[in-house]
Amino acid sequence: MALLLAVATLFLASPANAASVNYVALGDSYAAGVGAGNYDSSSGNCSRSYNAFPELWSSANSPASFSFVACSGAKTGDVLNSQLSAVNSSTTLISITIGGNDAGFASTMETCVLQGTSACLSSVATDESYADNTLPGQLGQVYSAIRAKAPNAHVVVLGYPHLYEVPGSCWFGISDTSRTAINGAADTLDTVINKAAANAGFTFADVRSAFSGHEICSNDEWLHSTTLPIDESYHPTADGQSLGYLPVFENAA
Repeated sequence: MALLLAVATLFLASPANAASVNYVALGDSYAAGVGAGNYDSSSGNCSRSYNAFPELWSSANSPASFSFVACSGAKTGDVLNSQLSAVNSSTTLISITIGGNDAGFASTMETCVLQGTSACLSSVATDESYADNTLPGQLGQVYSAIRAKAPNAHVVVLGYPHLYEVPGSCWFGISDTSRTAINGAADTLDTVINKAAANAGFTFADVRSAFSGHEICSNDEWLHSTTLPIDESYHPTADGQSLGYLPVFENAA
């Protein structure tokens, strides 16, 4: 009986099952759902998708309130200046994916596609140096501001997947050397984010294993390669959001 009561208590206390969850979704294009289609026209250039994991989680769980303010292109400064107003002392659950734009990975992908392997490796190295040396402080500022505004919230910090299966089924495009370096940059970024999240007392949710076997150049891709519209390139598809990010978030929430 005591065991059943303990299990029931844990179940009822879970943010995913609580009757009064106030959920705020912060972050960049990966959190907004760029690449997943079915965009909310009222979100403008933020390109928030109804297929993004925050929307899917909200639809499945019916929280007491849901504020979706993640935005394409967002950096840590944008979270501080434009998104944190959605967070307050009543917020009980927060998701955030941020840091990739600060480190410059979007421009690096352009370099890798257009300028060849040598330029790609150089750009990746620059991004990794930024992630190691500058990004921790920026993430620390964001996480501290979140905790100050929502002292009792459960905060889930989601990372970034590997973009490529190496070796994979792609017969053209950038070299496997570049693809391996880009995956390594994702590892660097996730390591930095994980440490900063831990320092803040937040939960890091690693999506790399969820996307394993579903990267670009796999036989079941959950990520766009170079595509049109161009801003959807190297972002999760609708499957990447529903089958990759959503289950990882559900487990962490």
